[in-house]
Amino acid sequence: MAGLPRGGTRGLLRPRFAHQYLFSRRRKHRRQLSGGKMAVLCKPAVAVPENVVTMEQTLEMAERVHAKSPHLNLALRLITNTGVLKRHTVQPLDQTLAHPGFELRNKIYEREAKRRVPPVIQQALANAETTARDIDAIIYVSCTGFMMPSMTAWLINTMGFRPATRQIPMAQLGCAAGGAAINRAHDFCAAHPQSNVLIVACEFCSLCYQPADGDIGSLLSDGLFGDAVAAAVVRGDGGTGVRLERNASYLIPDTEDWISYDVKETGFHFRLDRRVPGTMEPLAPVLRQVVGAHAWNASDLDFYIIHAGGPRILDDLCKYLDVPSEQFRFSRATLSEYGNIASAVVLDALRRLFEDGTMFVDAQGLIAGFGPGITAEMNVGSWVNDETDSLGAELSAFSEMVSG
Repeated sequence: MAGLPRGGTRGLLRPRFAHQYLFSRRRKHRRQLSGGKMAVLCKPAVAVPENVVTMEQTLEMAERVHAKSPHLNLALRLITNTGVLKRHTVQPLDQTLAHPGFELRNKIYEREAKRRVPPVIQQALANAETTARDIDAIIYVSCTGFMMPSMTAWLINTMGFRPATRQIPMAQLGCAAGGAAINRAHDFCAAHPQSNVLIVACEFCSLCYQPADGDIGSLLSDGLFGDAVAAAVVRGDGGTGVRLERNASYLIPDTEDWISYDVKETGFHFRLDRRVPGTMEPLAPVLRQVVGAHAWNASDLDFYIIHAGGPRILDDLCKYLDVPSEQFRFSRATLSEYGNIASAVVLDALRRLFEDGTMFVDAQGLIAGFGPGITAEMNVGSWVNDETDSLGAELSAFSEMVSG
């Protein structure tokens, strides 16, 4: 049927069945008013630093800094094939390449986090039509710097959050932490109905650059990762966005050393096993099972928000799920424009979905983050507009239909 969104007539109001549809919606609305509400992931806010590093600059830097590496030619080909056209960093490139020591780098992390995170949070709160006083828990994820107390304590003390706000920092899930944060927010809202959870992802991957590391995994990561801050609110009551309906986690056995940090005097040294790009083959059946448990088909969803770990990750998952490449366009855009921004990837891809403006009520989708472990964090959900507003609009439309 020409002009219909992917998924056929799902989400459209057909006049013939308008009365049944609206009765179902009213019944659903009453159920929600009685406490049966589901968590809704609202539009994320994302910001990247002002310093831009192009692919051309990355290749020139690799040739200059790692000229003696036996892996240089392979690394240059791999970096070119990432499709990362540019990245953003918290410091200019010359300062990024210098290594002032782990202590100073961590101080830079704290300084930049305190400068860059608050405005992103303010935008996320506005997107969700909430305030700091409405938030019941803050999930803060980052794998590129360390603070104790967590950044959550500073946020509560400086941004007007209530002292009783729960603090849930995550530091060791790497790129999977974006999906994990969404899942833990979902769990929190299920355990505490009508609560609101703020998710914050702050990743300054450039502060983990190690100029002395010349192995192929390190060289590839030098051309892949970027810096970003992202935030989103999961509302336990109302909101427009993705209604979170089922979440799951999965760890591929005996792969815990495939993505890892060596923590040394010079800081975090990223280690990437050459087998990582092949992990979508064992993970695709897991994704199918999670989606299938919800009585949906993983090959025929309306939207996909997938961690953009690299082009092969996306290409392989398309192949194993039998999904057209275009369906991963939001994740591919994040990778191309920002690089792999670790835990912030899924939030930025989701932001692009919102801004695309093509979603319709009850559109079915999948959110998936991948990272160290090898860990997959998955959530399936459907698109929802603010329940009160959408119900009122439908009743009005039905009234006009009947009177006409």
